[in-house]
Amino acid sequence: MRILQLATALPKNEFTTDKLLKAFPCELPEGVRQNVLNLGVSKRHLISQPEAEGLLSEKNLVDLCREASEKALEQAGLSFRKVSCLISAYDVSPFLSPGLSQLLIPALDLDRYTSLTNLQGIASTAFPKALELAKNHLAMHPNDTVLICVSGVSSYWFQNQVHGLDEVMEIGRINAIANKAERDLGLRKWVATMQSFLFGDGVATAVVTNENKGLTAGDIAEVTNIGESDYLAGCSRLAASNEPFKFGFHSHLDKEIPALGTKYTALALEKLLGGKKEETMKAAKKWAVHTGSERILNALGERNGIDREKLKESHEVLREYGNLAGASLPFILDRIVSTCRLAKGDAVLMLGYGWGFSASASQLTQE
Repeated sequence: MRILQLATALPKNEFTTDKLLKAFPCELPEGVRQNVLNLGVSKRHLISQPEAEGLLSEKNLVDLCREASEKALEQAGLSFRKVSCLISAYDVSPFLSPGLSQLLIPALDLDRYTSLTNLQGIASTAFPKALELAKNHLAMHPNDTVLICVSGVSSYWFQNQVHGLDEVMEIGRINAIANKAERDLGLRKWVATMQSFLFGDGVATAVVTNENKGLTAGDIAEVTNIGESDYLAGCSRLAASNEPFKFGFHSHLDKEIPALGTKYTALALEKLLGGKKEETMKAAKKWAVHTGSERILNALGERNGIDREKLKESHEVLREYGNLAGASLPFILDRIVSTCRLAKGDAVLMLGYGWGFSASASQLTQE
């Protein structure tokens, strides 16, 4: 199975970190501002949101998916009618149900009998899982064309969390609060603030076939929830409200995520590469590593002995677009393919990690 073509699409609204800091609903203490700058994100694109409370529209998300899909198929020299299978991966959508694939079938003018799959809630490991599903489909239907659409649109969650915040405290001050409920609330505000500056919006697509060109996708190794409660380190969940028809949104990013990301990705690489781990890692032309944050990218690079040049595209995507959740890996891969002139036999190692708590590792080889 090979990745024939990759493409990306971004919302038109671009926000620098400085612009978002000035627009934030309250003045941030110097320590919190420094936390924001340490994320390693200079700018990001965001889908615009309505100011008034009400039902969110799916239109901007669907339009962005259509733009990326049209670009990928056009560059591959294919029409939408050649697509036999659609795999959509996403975490956030105005519709909990139906899934994004059901919304895209008519929007892309695909045949209504097109095979479809929705992958929701696996965040940064979504692209490797989508490739695995595409590989399974093509094993059964070798002449088919699979379209993978990965949404990294998260602002429906993270920008709305910070509306109306009147105070965000530094971590030291939060930890000094004696009352647990007040301390937890202070931490939630801090986490919501970091998320609003870390995550950007974007959609990536891939055309996958059995044609004898492009990047060959090899085996995929996964590991999840080694510790009984590791999934709580990074999660989003609904919270009940006492008002009729109302639900809240609760998300958490734990300070242990960098250590967990390093641990889980090492295990995934061990499972994928086995006894050839050291030589394969050393020989890899490039690494595509999920854009968790600058700190996590540096930790993973140091842990695995990866030259910064081999991680350049991962750092660039984080800096220019922010954390794109599941879309980060295909964004990075697209940049590698577009700018690095991979030669036949060159290998790219791809690492996803995050909410779940999960990690995946896979190897791609240029044909």
